[in-house]
Amino acid sequence: MKKTKRLLAEVVEREEICENLLVLAVRPTQPLSFEPGQYVKLFVDGITRRYSIVSAPHEEVLEFCIERVPDGEMTTRLWDLRRGDMVGVRTKVKGKLQLDLRFPSHLMIATVTGISPFVSMFRAYLHEQRQGHTFYLLHGARCRDEFPYHDELTRLAASRPDLLTYVPAISRPAETKNAGWAGEIGRVSGLVAKYVAQYGLNPRSTLLYACGHPDMVKEVKKRYGRDGFYVDTERYWKT
Repeated sequence: MKKTKRLLAEVVEREEICENLLVLAVRPTQPLSFEPGQYVKLFVDGITRRYSIVSAPHEEVLEFCIERVPDGEMTTRLWDLRRGDMVGVRTKVKGKLQLDLRFPSHLMIATVTGISPFVSMFRAYLHEQRQGHTFYLLHGARCRDEFPYHDELTRLAASRPDLLTYVPAISRPAETKNAGWAGEIGRVSGLVAKYVAQYGLNPRSTLLYACGHPDMVKEVKKRYGRDGFYVDTERYWKT
């Protein structure tokens, strides 16, 4: 019997985090097997794009966090979706950005929707009741309304400081919408050195991950790979 290469999934939830960010949850007609950190291709009206899976493997829905592309063929269609609409999902998942729990410490660097695979990893880690690892998550965006999963991660960091340190950072503090921001400021790639030093992270015990804007990923991999860190990466292209 020929194996199905794609399946249908029903939109069960959608939430616009801000003008340019959409969280979309779909329920597939059959379970999809994947590892936290991987991505899958979605199909709408013959248009295909890949998106990292936010949900953990044990969850019944597939969740995605999507950044709007001006006049983008795919994101224009995704923004028009409503509950009950159907999308296509390719059954072959891809991506090598996965947790390596041989390292006790993990430093994760993300920009905007690049947070997606890390949320999947945290949800799975908690569900599996794993222990013995520490995570440091640096999340960069231009403005304060561009941090999807901010509340979820803030709650986790507050309840489990032994597990997660979560640091959101904005790169445009002068923007009106950023008034009153009291957190970190600057490009997230420029903050890595501060936290490597602050927490005494070293290549022997710490794995670095970078996901999001290609320039950020390239910069982090080059800079810290030179220092002996292994850097696991995933780049996001706006198409």
